[in-house]
Amino acid sequence: MYEKLLSKIKNNTAHISVIGLGYVGLPLAVELANVGFKVLGLEVDGEKVNSVNKGKSYIGDISSAELSKVVKAGNLSACTDFKKLSKSDIIIICVPTPLRKSKDPDVSYIIQAAKNVKATLKAGQLIILESTTYPGTTRELVMPMLEENSKFKCGKDFFLAFSPERIDPANKKFTVKNMSKVIGGVTQNCTKLGSAVYGSFTNVHAVSSADAAEMTKLLENTFRAVNIALVNEVAFMCNKLNLNVWEIIDAAATKPFGFMPFYPGPGIGGHCIPLDPHYLSWKLKTLNFYARFVELASEINSKMPEYVVSKIIDSLNMQSKSVWGSKILVVGVAYKKDVDDVRESPALDIISMLIEKGAKISYIDPFVKSFKICAQKLTSIKTLENVKSYDSVVVVTNHTDIDYAKILKDAKVIVDSRNAFKGKSSKKIIRI
Repeated sequence: MYEKLLSKIKNNTAHISVIGLGYVGLPLAVELANVGFKVLGLEVDGEKVNSVNKGKSYIGDISSAELSKVVKAGNLSACTDFKKLSKSDIIIICVPTPLRKSKDPDVSYIIQAAKNVKATLKAGQLIILESTTYPGTTRELVMPMLEENSKFKCGKDFFLAFSPERIDPANKKFTVKNMSKVIGGVTQNCTKLGSAVYGSFTNVHAVSSADAAEMTKLLENTFRAVNIALVNEVAFMCNKLNLNVWEIIDAAATKPFGFMPFYPGPGIGGHCIPLDPHYLSWKLKTLNFYARFVELASEINSKMPEYVVSKIIDSLNMQSKSVWGSKILVVGVAYKKDVDDVRESPALDIISMLIEKGAKISYIDPFVKSFKICAQKLTSIKTLENVKSYDSVVVVTNHTDIDYAKILKDAKVIVDSRNAFKGKSSKKIIRI
């Protein structure tokens, strides 16, 4: 079975299914289709299925032209019928892994995907999990589910591996097609098969186990979370010392070794960095080990939205105004520059706190047309013509297509949490 599947992969005749067509699954499905595989996308969201089959992309990193090309070629299609997994040689799971309110991992989407795979499991299939999760998930959770009440054994009758997704939305330099993939299987043959799949379009780094691959992903994002926490705390320090934290970081970055610049901000957002460290610390707690450094970083980063709100309050105090009834314009609500994703965005916390304090909130974001918060629906304003009418303007996300010169000219006071006004000197700018 191993040799037969390996041959299909090398000849690009293997049929691949991708479960979950979001920010991770759709770019992966398109790239696999690009290199010649027949790919089927499985989704519970019928609107996404219809969009894919019409060649209309809803993901910023994939253009409709790219999607339409592989759809018209017959290499990519989508459906909501998970029974069609039975026709697949390879199944790649790209489903969300959020946190519960208790900060415990929510692996319910992985469990449901595994149930769907199990219902149609056949001999010779390769299953790869890409969803970020705690070390041991593939081996301790997914494998027993697939083997339960079945004659199939992992590594013999079917194959199972983990490969962490490395999607960075809006990153034009590193995309799914040129980003190295880490792969770790439950057995050596599982690893080899997974390596062959991803090796069809990018470089592959194989590790010793699925657990090692899972831990690799958590290290990558915990590294970022901890370093961001460090510079956020340095921002607190510089505020006390009346220093410009951005100037300090730029100066330190001139050192050609031993320093890597990270930058403070209003908080961390997205589908990885705010969540992944919690997966790691949760797993370690089950082993009676407390990741104090990781949890401290999370605590510091979670304080940033409140810190930005305190700066907004300062900006109003300068005008002898209270938050209650003040008109505040938020520039950017997506979690990251030039993306449309608001998942875990610090803007949501900042806006919630301001609304609770009685502020009247407007926002402008060319990527996010509207969203709901605090039982309200907010819609992005279209222009900056009335900047003068706001009591404070706060830059939360520094999108490229924003007229910062007009904001600087017309705003009464600006709270800049992203250094959008780098190099500009004005008494109306309050930096974090």
